[in-house]
Amino acid sequence: MTSPHDATIRPFVLDIPQSDLDDLHARLDLTRWPDELPGVGWEYGVPRDYLKELVRYWRHTYDWRAAEARLNEWPQFTTTIDGTNIHFAHIRSPEPDATPLIITHGWPGSIVEFLDVVGPLTDPRAHGGDPADAFHVVVPSIPGFGLSGPTRDSGWELRRVGAAFAELMDRLGHHRFGAQGGDWGAGISRELGRAFPDRVIGVHLNLLPGAHASAEPTPEELAALSPRERENTLASWRRNEEWTRERLGYAVLQMTRPQTLSYGLTDSPVGQLAWIVEKFKEWTDSDDRPEDAVDRDQLLTNVMLYWLTGTAGSSARIYYERAHADGWGEPVQPSTAPTALAVFPRDNFIPLRHVADRTENIVRWTEFDRGGHFAAMEEPDLLVGDVRAFFRELRQARSDGGDRGVRVGDAV
Repeated sequence: MTSPHDATIRPFVLDIPQSDLDDLHARLDLTRWPDELPGVGWEYGVPRDYLKELVRYWRHTYDWRAAEARLNEWPQFTTTIDGTNIHFAHIRSPEPDATPLIITHGWPGSIVEFLDVVGPLTDPRAHGGDPADAFHVVVPSIPGFGLSGPTRDSGWELRRVGAAFAELMDRLGHHRFGAQGGDWGAGISRELGRAFPDRVIGVHLNLLPGAHASAEPTPEELAALSPRERENTLASWRRNEEWTRERLGYAVLQMTRPQTLSYGLTDSPVGQLAWIVEKFKEWTDSDDRPEDAVDRDQLLTNVMLYWLTGTAGSSARIYYERAHADGWGEPVQPSTAPTALAVFPRDNFIPLRHVADRTENIVRWTEFDRGGHFAAMEEPDLLVGDVRAFFRELRQARSDGGDRGVRVGDAV
């Protein structure tokens, strides 16, 4: 048994027993399908005909062993931090002066989100880029998620995860590093920059929690804004209203009763699939189905990491832990870390620059014309380009004698 104080870094190879895959196939074959109202599309949730077709593909066409082999192309490891097992990939760049970068997923994502960005980030020379933009990339699984789960104690919210990831980077010899993330990964990356400003070079986010209009703006508030920011504020408020009215249920359940939810999702692969695939439909830049925005096999590989590890419940607990943590609902503590925000238009919320500036040291703000919540899967080239540009500008600012307050540029 591994000691909770053991700092050993252990090599890891993903090798799922065939019996687990056979069990999955048997469960898929024995699915009990619910009834469905006619003609309602996605309005009540995932349509049955769509899900049946996706399950047929999962059962008879999808190749887990191919996905497993692709993931195993990354050097992977586990280590024990703060009493829990943490899984991560550590992909070193061939460029010796590469910048260390930790990239963190969210819910219902996983390390699978980053399959198409790690190569260009670690080896830009091989992908038509400038070798000066290279990164040594660390891709952890959040405690409680997938191969870092399940957790065995309570309290794994953003601050504790951030501290664990700072320790991970220290163990890997990356005493100065950048951070990138979306969804929960954005909150964790921001926390790294806030709590460890002397170690974090910069924080690149494709979501900024709390930067949207959470209350209806008053005429006085709108009058103080530029026409563009006024328009964005009204759009942000409308999207927040729609989110609260139509899309918030999953979060309320996970932040209040994750254990109850876990029984259904851990017992039924189709239930687990539906719970996740709905979010890929609603949160991506898609029209009729999530595969309009993300690769179908990659989506299923993401679902498989939840199913095969039985972490539906332990991953959902991050919502509970955050909602019950000290300081929940209080003003966000400011961060001094240089921060970039990449805004993808079909993400869940529309961030506002004047709100973000209250708590963040925003030095780069980029608005794209396509893409959604899962940016690394939907628009990997756009995300990679913005990450490269941000850290390149930080390097240039340092070489020019700049400091943490310098603004290195906005892009639209």
